[in-house]
Amino acid sequence: MKSALVTLLAALLLVVAAPAAAQEASLPDIEDEVMCVECGTVLSVSNSPVAMQERQFIRDQIAQGKSKDEIKDALVDEYGEAVLADPGTEGFNATLWVVPILVTLLALAGIVFAVRRWRGRTPTSEPEPPPPLSAEDARRLDAELGR
Repeated sequence: MKSALVTLLAALLLVVAAPAAAQEASLPDIEDEVMCVECGTVLSVSNSPVAMQERQFIRDQIAQGKSKDEIKDALVDEYGEAVLADPGTEGFNATLWVVPILVTLLALAGIVFAVRRWRGRTPTSEPEPPPPLSAEDARRLDAELGR
């Protein structure tokens, strides 16, 4: 009974500790989600002086024991919304997600409309037969083909 209680307690500790360990911030994790404000590339590939300052800022925040979300919030406070590689879905940033979808849907609707219109057309009339050959043209044709 005592060993079952110890096993249950150990399992509960692991379940509680797992989310805390998963939220620990690390520089490589944050670098992939943050942009260099000078050159506009992801921080993990940028070598600009401003990128070095941003990395140091992140290291300082990690040393203070802050979580990934807290560090990203601090970066936004320090450098502005442009520092985030993935813009949020609130406010004006929602247009970044909605406009491409709307444009795609409108383009598809335009294609469907055009195809239906092209397929629905019927020929206006039968093509006219060529005019009959004159006697002189028929004679010349016979002479040419007879050679």
